[in-house]
Amino acid sequence: MNKREAAIVTAYTGRLIGSFSDFHEYVEEVFERPVFTHELGDKRIADKLKELSKPDFISIPVDEPS
Repeated sequence: MNKREAAIVTAYTGRLIGSFSDFHEYVEEVFERPVFTHELGDKRIADKLKELSKPDFISIPVDEPS
């Protein structure tokens, strides 16, 4: 899993994987605006983030073990 995929999983699940700064960068990308850290505690923001990150979450490739 790369940093972007970790940020996507974090955005969709609400569980921090990887660095907060990578996650925060992804959040601002999907919202297309600066997002203050205190906004992330708002359920409406969290719900919108899950909705916006769903296409990226679903598109994360899954490799089969050899």
